[in-house]
Amino acid sequence: MPDHSNARRLFLAGGALGLGAVLTAGRSAADPSKEIPAGPTGRPDPQLEEAPPLAPAQRVGWAVVGLGHYAQAYVLPALARSRRSRTVALVSGNPEKARGVAARHGVSERALYGYDTMERLADNPDVAVVYIVTPNASHPELTVKAFEAGKHVICEKPMANSAAECQRMIDAARAADRRLMIAYRAHWEPHNLRAKQMFDAGDLGAVWFASSDHHRPLDPSRPRDQWRVKRAVAGGGSLVDIGIYALNGLQWFFGESPNAVAATMQAPPGDPRFAEVENVFTAELAFPSGRRATISSGYTADKKRIDLWGDRLVATLDPATAYQGNRLVVANAKKAEEVLTQETSAAQFTGELDHFSQVVAEGGAVRTPGEMGLRDMRLIEALYRAARERRWLDLNPDMTLRGT
Repeated sequence: MPDHSNARRLFLAGGALGLGAVLTAGRSAADPSKEIPAGPTGRPDPQLEEAPPLAPAQRVGWAVVGLGHYAQAYVLPALARSRRSRTVALVSGNPEKARGVAARHGVSERALYGYDTMERLADNPDVAVVYIVTPNASHPELTVKAFEAGKHVICEKPMANSAAECQRMIDAARAADRRLMIAYRAHWEPHNLRAKQMFDAGDLGAVWFASSDHHRPLDPSRPRDQWRVKRAVAGGGSLVDIGIYALNGLQWFFGESPNAVAATMQAPPGDPRFAEVENVFTAELAFPSGRRATISSGYTADKKRIDLWGDRLVATLDPATAYQGNRLVVANAKKAEEVLTQETSAAQFTGELDHFSQVVAEGGAVRTPGEMGLRDMRLIEALYRAARERRWLDLNPDMTLRGT
């Protein structure tokens, strides 16, 4: 390749000394006989570190269902940054809000729908994928509506409030011959991916124990938390809301699911936030390999951490599953080192979206399919039962209770 370093220095000098002075500043150091051109010239196409975005017409069109805080703060901006995906439609129960969001994201008002008019998505060929970003109890109905309109679906976690509803969603996907993905974004988070690579490569040594603690304050004065205190809408408390990160993450790292569980849960008396849902949930997990793990979730503290305890190194993700600023540190008794990644935590959003767009456009396996969401909901149901009955429960490989 030609050496453009001198030209680059001259261009940078132009910012301080004046572009005109640089463009007429004498002869090239590489070849004094050649004058530097008196005006800008065409340069070769640069070699980018990442592939550029596809042309808009080649990107998969997405409809976002539910325009709450998470959709507006994270999903829609990630769709705007993504390489293979684009927002082409919105679904909301608030037409005025939908029009405002549409104006900010370049969505035509003709592509706005209500929850009660989602069947009209069938008439919009620009929409290939529907992203369900609504409270948990609404996931099954809205997912089925999207499949009936002939669209692929990605649904937020937890997938639904019961295993039976999860199965209904999977059956609807099969009947429509469309793909179903559950939005476990940590599977694309760079620090989690690096920890998974280290685990699989044996860099940590033998890992016989892991712990995962996911807590965040619950504040019903915020609209995005109001529905979380209602069992009928949320399906449970901290376990289903943020404890699911611990459950899904540990199974991903270990490459196996537990075959026995024990659990406890606590709701402090007199606190109206916990009249219907639990605050703190703790569990012990036993795995077929002999590994053990503990998890905790809660609605008062603020911490999201995973520890993988290897006999060579302990890998700590802290934060582990935050929207931004996640960190990975590996340590032994003598030293601790932070493992840096080329990408920031924001890559978890665009990676997740573009993975599904690629599968929809080109085929292949979904990394976090509906069957994973069903597995996790069965595990959650078993954990709640273990907490109520105050005993260990044995599980089948599909997370159903053994002996039933």
